[in-house]
Amino acid sequence: MGYNHNFSGLTEKLHCVMPVQWRKFENALIAHWEATGDRGATGQYVSANPRLSIFFDDMSSVAATTENETHRLARSIFVPAGMELRTCFSKPLSFAHVDIHIDYSWAVQFLSSTMPRSTAVQILERSAERNDVSDIEPLAQLLVQEIRNPTRHDLFVESLANCLISAMLDVDHRKPDTGNARLTAAQMRKVALRFEDGGGRRLSTAQMASAVKLSESWFSQVFKNTTGMSPYQWQLNKRVEQARNLLSGTDLSVADIADRLGFSDQAHLTKAFRQLVGKTPASWRRDQQLR
Repeated sequence: MGYNHNFSGLTEKLHCVMPVQWRKFENALIAHWEATGDRGATGQYVSANPRLSIFFDDMSSVAATTENETHRLARSIFVPAGMELRTCFSKPLSFAHVDIHIDYSWAVQFLSSTMPRSTAVQILERSAERNDVSDIEPLAQLLVQEIRNPTRHDLFVESLANCLISAMLDVDHRKPDTGNARLTAAQMRKVALRFEDGGGRRLSTAQMASAVKLSESWFSQVFKNTTGMSPYQWQLNKRVEQARNLLSGTDLSVADIADRLGFSDQAHLTKAFRQLVGKTPASWRRDQQLR
């Protein structure tokens, strides 16, 4: 991750009234523009990164075209990565705006902390606009002040940008309905591989979720939909299965097996084994040897 600016713009009859002021951060570049446009002025813009623009003036006299649809330019717009935006001025206009250019990978991770990754990707692929910016304009003004005259830590500026991004995008405040949502076979393989790489030791739910790049809360719910078990229960079954293989295929003591599989002690393994198999490890091993 790390922001890499890749933006192109072609304009006619648009003029900056002062040099653009900008600051680059780990996951974003924020720029403040003040400009004028003549009647008939045009702009054509495209970026490899998604971006959010908030205008401090009425832009309704400007026609904006995205994906072959033309409409009045809103006070705040979100343009997905790779989407071309074209503008045309119907009358002379002086205006100012702040642009937040966002690293795409970071944006996916940022949104995925509260929703499924697939939903985050879908949101970032949709353009969005708002004409009522009364609630976010003060934040945008604060952002501009820090770009023009930095007085606070970068964290303050990045937090302002994050607030504006989450306010602008179609982020539902309601908890997503897991319904019948399930992990794909490929995702389950990644989880299983991550568990196997740990040698049978228990992983945290966060570690399992990171294997498929999902938030911990969402992963827990869809994992249970998929397996019928919680992450903890699923792992316990796997660990006891590995204990059975070691009991029948090696001469390791029950204490050594417990240590290898990350159980706190022999008693911990014995309790889990009896719960799932119905016998103690030692008793189960004897039965196998008599066969």
